[in-house]
Amino acid sequence: MQGIDLTSYYQDQIQKHEVALAKVKQDLSGSSLLRLLLFVLTAFGIYLSFGNTRLILAILILGLALFLYLVSRHTDLQYTRDKLQALVKLNQTEIMVLRREFHQLPEGNEYKDPLHYFSQDIDLFGRGSFYQYLNRTALQQGSETLAHLLAENSIDDILEKQKAIEELSKMPEWRKEFTAIASLVKTETKYSTIIKWMEHHKPFIPSIMKVLPLLVSIISGLLFLGFFMDFVSGWIVTGWFFVGLGITGRYLKPINKLSSDTGKIQSTFLQYQKLIVELEVLEFKSSLLQKKRESIIHETERTSKTLKKFAKLLNALDQRNNVIISIFANAFLLRDLQLSHAIEQWIRNHGSKNKEWFETIAFFDAYNSLGNFTFNHPTYVFPRLSDEDIVLRSKEAGHPLLPLEKCVTNDFQINKEQFFIITGANMAGKSTFLRTVSLHIVMANVGLPVCSKAFKYSPIKLITSMRTTDSLTDDESYFFSELKRLKFIVDEIQNDNYFIVLDEILKGTNSTDKAKGSRKFVERLVGSKSTGIIATHDLSLCKVAQEFPEIENHYFDAEIIDNELHFDYKFKEGICQNMNASFLLKKMGIVD
Repeated sequence: MQGIDLTSYYQDQIQKHEVALAKVKQDLSGSSLLRLLLFVLTAFGIYLSFGNTRLILAILILGLALFLYLVSRHTDLQYTRDKLQALVKLNQTEIMVLRREFHQLPEGNEYKDPLHYFSQDIDLFGRGSFYQYLNRTALQQGSETLAHLLAENSIDDILEKQKAIEELSKMPEWRKEFTAIASLVKTETKYSTIIKWMEHHKPFIPSIMKVLPLLVSIISGLLFLGFFMDFVSGWIVTGWFFVGLGITGRYLKPINKLSSDTGKIQSTFLQYQKLIVELEVLEFKSSLLQKKRESIIHETERTSKTLKKFAKLLNALDQRNNVIISIFANAFLLRDLQLSHAIEQWIRNHGSKNKEWFETIAFFDAYNSLGNFTFNHPTYVFPRLSDEDIVLRSKEAGHPLLPLEKCVTNDFQINKEQFFIITGANMAGKSTFLRTVSLHIVMANVGLPVCSKAFKYSPIKLITSMRTTDSLTDDESYFFSELKRLKFIVDEIQNDNYFIVLDEILKGTNSTDKAKGSRKFVERLVGSKSTGIIATHDLSLCKVAQEFPEIENHYFDAEIIDNELHFDYKFKEGICQNMNASFLLKKMGIVD
């Protein structure tokens, strides 16, 4: 897929699905007319057979059977229509995101955590966040899985993750098909509630119901045959009718509860079954995808078939609200008891596996977003992993959320146990650079390609302090909140290896105190053999580089040309000499 015009590709996909959609809509109109015609013919047949009870019953049974078939066919057509509409919408979304129009997508605010290692500082979640730009999940559990992948701060199995994401990136149509199917999953009950319900469901149907409904059905069939052949009186059929209702009525209350509980989840299993099918028909090459797929593959019976059986059982039980089914099927077939027994048997045999099946589907829902991101960014590169002294070495690194025409890229290299102190004028690009480096680390650890021409990386976890806030609720000052954050960092780096990113530490105190405290804190970090970047406006902090060879000074510059402020946003060696606060105050008429 390298070198393709992404916008044209998505437009072609939209056109293909719209053509198919128009055909399905025509079929739906024909299906509606066909059902109406069947109703009219059935009514006309009954009218012509008036007075012949047996013929009327035969016409009713035949008409009902044909009607149910047409309803099933119509439902399948509706599903195809809905899936095609979803595919059109998904491809339209991709075109909008390519134009950096993505603020209509889910923001992920529920995953914000001000105490997290880095997510709050680098705009990982929220409006305009990397999550909002990346996320294409269709399931709530998939969304949660994706958020976890972004925030877990894990450096394990990065190469396996890369291969899995790269493989999925080359399967755009399969990914969209999977996501479209997942988007049609509508349920009133969360997956966690379903799992919990299955774990705590108490069976109420006795074991005799494994054979009794079959026995009653056989007897009912024989009685009807005898009735039509004038061997059995109608009174006997009527008596048998009330016997069946009496047996079913004994369990009416628990059956009603089971029907109420399962009625909220049957669509989930029907749709999940379709997602499982999508996984069963593929053979993945990457070890991670193979491992995940194997969790749903069983030798005795396909998982999709197992789920489909359950979905059909739940759907059948849900039809008991139909008066004809509720009365006659329960009287002559013990239908509710038969279905309830089958549902409970299924839960006993397969209920414990549902959690793993749900998690596998959520994994692919989440990883499809990662594959989609990779497909949409063919110029991005997968980090080349290294165990050398280089932690990060990037050529032409940029922030992935900035449009290409506005994104200024930079080269940089930072080695193990090295610290950069970055100075610069306001708005010159310091904070953007810090977030670019931080996001590259997060993306690399997840297994994603990064916005760079070349990227060499020695895997490392990330920890930041860039956006500390005071807490009125906890009666905390800004300064105390910042101290707690710095204490958290000091404690964490004693237990693990982290890349540390700090923006203007000790902002909540006076300049003299800040200079002394910042210097001592930097010395503490260097002494701990940590690696990272510190941005500051305090030029005195740059002097520490003269005493510690592990520290380098870098800066972002600003120039005043023809009474206008100009930025080049380039990462340079040395100490910034041009600050712009006074100029901006005068330029905006705040001071003389």
